[in-house]
Amino acid sequence: MNAAATSPLTDAPIKVLLADDEGLVRSGFKVLLDVEDDITVVGEATNGAEAVERARATRPDVVLMDIRMPKLDGIQATARIAETRGLEQVRVLILTTYDTDEYVFDALQAGASGFLLKDAGPAELLHAIRVVAGGDALLAPRITRRLIGQFTARRTAAQAAEDRLAVLTQREREVLALVGQGLSNHEIGAELFLSPATARTHVSHAMAKLSARDRAQLVVIAYQTGLVSPHQP
Repeated sequence: MNAAATSPLTDAPIKVLLADDEGLVRSGFKVLLDVEDDITVVGEATNGAEAVERARATRPDVVLMDIRMPKLDGIQATARIAETRGLEQVRVLILTTYDTDEYVFDALQAGASGFLLKDAGPAELLHAIRVVAGGDALLAPRITRRLIGQFTARRTAAQAAEDRLAVLTQREREVLALVGQGLSNHEIGAELFLSPATARTHVSHAMAKLSARDRAQLVVIAYQTGLVSPHQP
């Protein structure tokens, strides 16, 4: 058991909503999460429409959301949660089958805070929930380049990159590029010789100016505008 993390707004356990049309998957997650002192499952949903309804009813900290579900898929459900008043603090963690789910990019654009491999081990799942509940994006650089980069490449030409980035200072552009590469605030600070607090401030300013819901959407923007290339090492 682990009592190191709690809901970002209170000292209460992290509230998790499970959204997956496979009962065995939901049961497996629930068994794993229920033994953790700092995490509690507040509801389950068998499709995207139910996920939106349960999110409104339970106000979870994190929704563990499958992409492929009946009635309303995970992308549409994520978008509805992101645009629902009162659910601004709800974070969506997308379940993906890795390189077969081209929809992950769309889910991030819709407001998801990150993604997790559907066959992830228990430790990885628990870590992902705690990271997202804490307000960070779960976007490992290697997976980000392979997944997001693959599907932004075909769309970049349609983006008016310079117009979009014109609102940023040069320093904020540098920070955005490093966020896109998957660096944390501490790593950004070290790279640019800034304190982590100053790096965090630049990230927050970039989010506000670009109307990004969270750090995950900054990563998407960095790829869309060409600040980060999927071919970068």
